[in-house]
Amino acid sequence: MISLNEYLTVAGLLFSIGFLGVLLRKNTLVMFMSLEFMLNAANLALVAFSRYNATADRTMMDGNIFVFFIITVAAAEVAVGLAIIVALFKQKNTVMVNELNTLNG
Repeated sequence: MISLNEYLTVAGLLFSIGFLGVLLRKNTLVMFMSLEFMLNAANLALVAFSRYNATADRTMMDGNIFVFFIITVAAAEVAVGLAIIVALFKQKNTVMVNELNTLNG
């Protein structure tokens, strides 16, 4: 049986990969995928805590409910985020962050 520490280790590694991807990459699509990694790491940790905090007579579904809301928010984020990335690509013909200076005054 897999322990809680192993789940949290994997979640921490996923979150770290996502965080480093957001910090170090300049491609907006890679940054977007890194944000999704971070959300999935949080989902994994919440499900692991939910499973290991359940008692014998009562199943705690709090973590699973939070995961449902996170997945819903992530779906909305994907729709809006990809629309923004496509619009920026149509306007600037690039997805590199350092070349997107539309908001500079």
